[in-house]
Amino acid sequence: MPSNDVRILIQAAIPTAVVGAVAVAVGAAVEGGNGAIGAVIGALLVILLMGAGLYVLQWVAKSLPHLFQAMGLMLYMTQILLIFVFIALFKDTTLFHPKVFALSLLVSTLTWVAAQARATMKAKTFYVDPEPATAGNAAEKKESAERPS
Repeated sequence: MPSNDVRILIQAAIPTAVVGAVAVAVGAAVEGGNGAIGAVIGALLVILLMGAGLYVLQWVAKSLPHLFQAMGLMLYMTQILLIFVFIALFKDTTLFHPKVFALSLLVSTLTWVAAQARATMKAKTFYVDPEPATAGNAAEKKESAERPS
């Protein structure tokens, strides 16, 4: 993963982890141990799914750029589907408090999306590859400038 992509991943994961820690504290204060566990699971689920999604999307952008947009949509749908599967599997659990889990999941997701958008806008990534300035290109440009039209 190129350093720019790692920077975006870190700039999205750290604020999400901080918000997750706040959610754990609030969950523990409001609902006790089950609330804290629900908040931890919600925040970790977001960090894992979104982090893996960002990694896969960056890999696709580098190796299969013609599939980037379609893969982004498919990845988004896969993430939502995995969250639904997780919720369906644990809908009747007593391991964690479901409302604290849901709120932690929501707040962590919104934080990740906002932080990733901010990091991506500040990254100043080229969307067009600049033409390298080589001796051959300079000579060709000089010859074409000297030719009469």
